[in-house]
Amino acid sequence: MPEETGEMTQQAYNEIVKVRRDKLKALRDAGKDPFVITKYPQTDYSATAKAGFTDVPEGQLGKAVCMAGRMMSKRVMGKASFAHLRDNEGDIQIYVRRDDVGEEAYADFKKLDIGDIIGVKGNLFRTKMGEISVHATEVTLLSKSLLPLPEKFHGLRDTELRFRQRYVDLIMNPEVRRTFEVRSKFIKFMRSYLDGMGYMEVETPVLNTISGGATARPFITHHNTLNMDMYMRIATELPLKRLIVGGLDRVYEIGRIFRNEGMDPKHNPEFTTVELYQAYADFHDMMDIAEGIISGAAKEILGTYDVEWMGYKVNLAPGWKRMTMVQAVKQYVGIDFDAVSDDAAAVAAAKAAGVELAGTADKTWGNALYACFDQKVEENLIQPTFITMYPVEVSPLSKRSPADTRLTERFELFICHSELANAFSELNDPIDQRGRFQKQVELRAKGDDEAGMMDEDYLTAMEYGLPPTGGMGIGVDRAVMMLTNSDTIREVILFPTMKTLGGVKSENGVSSKEVSTPNSEPEKIDFSKVKVEPLFEEDVDFDTFSKSDFRAVKVKECVAVPKSKKLLQFTLDDGTGTDRTILSGIHAYYEPEELVGKTLIAITNLP
Repeated sequence: MPEETGEMTQQAYNEIVKVRRDKLKALRDAGKDPFVITKYPQTDYSATAKAGFTDVPEGQLGKAVCMAGRMMSKRVMGKASFAHLRDNEGDIQIYVRRDDVGEEAYADFKKLDIGDIIGVKGNLFRTKMGEISVHATEVTLLSKSLLPLPEKFHGLRDTELRFRQRYVDLIMNPEVRRTFEVRSKFIKFMRSYLDGMGYMEVETPVLNTISGGATARPFITHHNTLNMDMYMRIATELPLKRLIVGGLDRVYEIGRIFRNEGMDPKHNPEFTTVELYQAYADFHDMMDIAEGIISGAAKEILGTYDVEWMGYKVNLAPGWKRMTMVQAVKQYVGIDFDAVSDDAAAVAAAKAAGVELAGTADKTWGNALYACFDQKVEENLIQPTFITMYPVEVSPLSKRSPADTRLTERFELFICHSELANAFSELNDPIDQRGRFQKQVELRAKGDDEAGMMDEDYLTAMEYGLPPTGGMGIGVDRAVMMLTNSDTIREVILFPTMKTLGGVKSENGVSSKEVSTPNSEPEKIDFSKVKVEPLFEEDVDFDTFSKSDFRAVKVKECVAVPKSKKLLQFTLDDGTGTDRTILSGIHAYYEPEELVGKTLIAITNLP
C-alpha cells in the first residue's frame, strides 16, 4: 500500500483496489475495455481554451472543444455532475448532464474514479460562478486507473515516496511540473546562447578506457565482448579538447556525468553538465559566457534577475564580483598569502587559522591556500562571485599564470556558497601536462582514488598542437536548483538515484542474491576477520564489555563530514531528552539520507 493514503487502513486500501479491478472487469465484459483504444482526437487544451474564451455572454455556449486528461475530482449531483480534468496545460471544469450525454453514458460516467484518463467533447461556457468550463456532450474512458491517488490533493507528504514515485508526484503537485519546465527552458536557453555564438553541439563517449577530466571516483563496468573494464565518464573535458586539436574551434556538450561518490542535497551520482571549449579564448571569456547564460536565463525564464535560494535573496544582474583566491582568503580568513614566501610558513599559517590539509596533500603553499579557501571562505560567498587564480596543485588541466607560476588561470563561480561553474585557460603545454598527470598518478598510488590517470592518447593529441583555449563546465542541476529555489538536487532530477526497496530482482541480472524473508535460513556471519576497535584491540574482557552503554537510538539527522570519505555525523535521540552527536566511520556502507529516521543500536559512552 502506498504510504500516502492518510488514515486509510490496509484493508480499506485493498478494498478500493478490488472495486476498481471489478469495474474494469465489468467494462471488459460489456465490450467497453478502455485499453483497446489506441488514439483520441485531442485538439484543445485547458489554458489555451480558457484564454481564448472571450465575448461569450453568461449561459451561452462557446466554441466546440475536444480535450483529454486525468480526472482529478468528481461531484455527482443527481442528473448533473461536475468534474475537473487535468491536461498538459492545467485544469478545467467539466459539466456533465444526463440529458446531454444520454442515460447509459451518464451511468458510466458516475462509475468513473478519480485518476481515470478521459476524453471529453463539448462546448465552452461560463458558469454562474464565473468559471470557464466544458459543457460535455460526450465522455470517453481512455484508461482505467487501478490504484487510488493519494488523498492529499496538494501533493505527497512523504519526500522519499515523491522521489521514488515521481509519476504520482507529478500528478498531485503542479509545482513539480513547473520545476521541470524551468529545467527544460534553461537547457533550451543555453543551447540557443551557445549556438548564437557559433558553437557546435557534439556528443562524446560515456564509456571510456581511462577515467579523466576531473578529480572524482568513477563507476566501473565491464565490456563482455572486449573482455575489459571500462569507466563511465566523470567529465567530458578531454574528448572535447581533442576536438579543439582537430580544428573544431567552438564545441559544447550537454550530457550526463557519473561519479561514484557520496549523496547529499547537492550531489547525485549521475548529474548533468554543459562543458564548452573555445579556441583562442581564455578564462576571462568564459566568465563572460557564464554570467551571460545564467543571468540571461533568469531574465528570460523568470522575468527577473532577483531570485531566492537557500533562504538568501540573490541578484543575478550582470556585473558579478570577481576576486582572486588570495584576495578572498585575505578578506575572510585574515591571511595574506602574497606575504607568505615558503611552504612551511604557509602550512603553519593555515594551521593557526584552524585549517588542516588533507592527509594525501603535500604540505605546500598552494595546498595551504586552497585548504583555507575551501574550509573558511566558500560559506561566505552568497552573491554571484567568481573566484580566480587557483593553485596549480588542485588544477591539473589549467594553464599556469605567467605572473605567478604557483597559480593557474582558473575560476569557479559561487552563488549561495555553492559552486555552479568551473573554468580554465586550458593547459596546452604537453610537457607540463605530462608532469601534472604524473602527480595525479602518484596521489592515486597513495590511496587517493579520486586522483586522475595517465592519458597517453590525450598527451599525443596535445603534441599535435592545442591552441590557446578557454574551457568551462556549468552544473545544470545546481543552476536549476537556484532558478526554482530548490533545496536539494533530487527536486530537479526527474528520477534521482535511490536505494532499492527489498533488493534487486535476480532476473534483472544485477544481483544473484535473493531478498531475505522471515522464513529464510539465518545468515551465517564469519567473525574471523572482524577488526577490533583500537581502543580495545589488546584486551576486551567481559568487565570492559559490560561497561559499554548500548542504547536504541533514533537518527534525527545524518550528514557526511566534509573532506572525509569515511565519517558520518549523527544527531541521535537516545531517550534522555537531549540530542546526542556522534561520529561513525561507516560512510563506505551507508549514505546519510538512508539512515535518517532509522532506529539503531549505539554505544553511547565511548571516549
